[in-house]
Amino acid sequence: MSSVEGVAAVPPQGSAHRTPAPGHVGDRPDGRLLTARFWLVVASGTAYFLALGMVLPVLPVYVEHRLGGSSLVVGVTVGAFAFGAVLLRPVAGRLGDQAGRRVLMAGGAAVAGGSMLLYALTDAIVPLIALRVLTGVGEAAFFVGASTMVTDLSPAHRRGEALSYWSVAVYGGLAFGPAVGEAILGDGRYEAVWISAGLAALVAALLGLGTVDTLHDLDPRDRPDAEGRPALLHRGALRPGAVMFLGLIGLAGFATFVPLYARDVGLADARYVFLLYGGLILAVRVLGARLPDVLGSRRGGSLALGTGAAGLAVMAAWPSAVGLVAGTAVFAVGMSLLYPALTTLALDGVPDRERASAMGTVSTFFDLSQGVGPFALGAVVGLASYRVMFGVAAAFSILGLGLLRGRVARPGPGKASPARPSTGTAAA
Repeated sequence: MSSVEGVAAVPPQGSAHRTPAPGHVGDRPDGRLLTARFWLVVASGTAYFLALGMVLPVLPVYVEHRLGGSSLVVGVTVGAFAFGAVLLRPVAGRLGDQAGRRVLMAGGAAVAGGSMLLYALTDAIVPLIALRVLTGVGEAAFFVGASTMVTDLSPAHRRGEALSYWSVAVYGGLAFGPAVGEAILGDGRYEAVWISAGLAALVAALLGLGTVDTLHDLDPRDRPDAEGRPALLHRGALRPGAVMFLGLIGLAGFATFVPLYARDVGLADARYVFLLYGGLILAVRVLGARLPDVLGSRRGGSLALGTGAAGLAVMAAWPSAVGLVAGTAVFAVGMSLLYPALTTLALDGVPDRERASAMGTVSTFFDLSQGVGPFALGAVVGLASYRVMFGVAAAFSILGLGLLRGRVARPGPGKASPARPSTGTAAA
């Protein structure tokens, strides 16, 4: 790759008095964050994650009741989505830094939506697992493109706030989508759920086509070298990603097995549990949007992991409908802070030209948690019980807290610059 220092040191001909470009494309002179371009990305994400959320509570019931699968098969089918995403996520990060964010958004949502429409045409486990992998591939592209565009459009000092609003789309969709899916399902209308989810994802693709690619906003000195090939995994995002992996194992278990556990504790279905979860996520993310910036990444992440573990522990220790509701309330508060805190930590000191790579890396760990979680926790349910599963998930969060609190040297936000040699930022 050509020397970035050399490019920065020699101004283009005729621009000797050029004003230096901002260190970040979202650094608007007026400091505005909530622009029309920003909200369009959030709207696309809301439609997309609503589609994924519709499938969440219906798929485990479908596999177990309609297809006759065991708890382990339920976990494999649900988790196949995340393994598909892991296959593409690092490549998507590289593509986003070189070809742009918009193509990832529109293309990824279209692939995911098409695959969900095809769920309606299969009634066997193996082809369903294959389609879940394809959904994951689409999800990887969409998530990296949209989340990177959100951080591109935010002033550096308000990045945590931007991620809070963006994660309203992510977790709001994943929380309210299940209630929509349960309502559509009724007494067994599985095909209606798959078609509704697929159409919602295609709406997200159309909204993605309407965005303006932020890659074109980058100063030429801050764009990826067209001749360079950045590493698939960004070194600065590995540790925050590993913490996210451990902290989100519990979310994977919650999303996969609460629809089945709710019936064991006397609830007709899990829709109101997911509505509670989604409502609290929205309340914390909207009313406390500045919390990630005020608390700081490490403190906010610690609070999120500890609170999430406490909520899971309540579900494990209190096997009743009341215990599930109480544990969900505590768990939701923790999950509302986790993603903004750890993503902000992963982006600390990362220049514009590497942001999609860093987002691709940290979100790979998100996918791993949602792939490994259902599989591993499904095995725990099969060997023990739902209560033990919640306890194991809480233990993973505690491990994540220990890893986050360990000492690690990280550059501060102001210490990275376009003049830093590009060879020092990529991981093997």
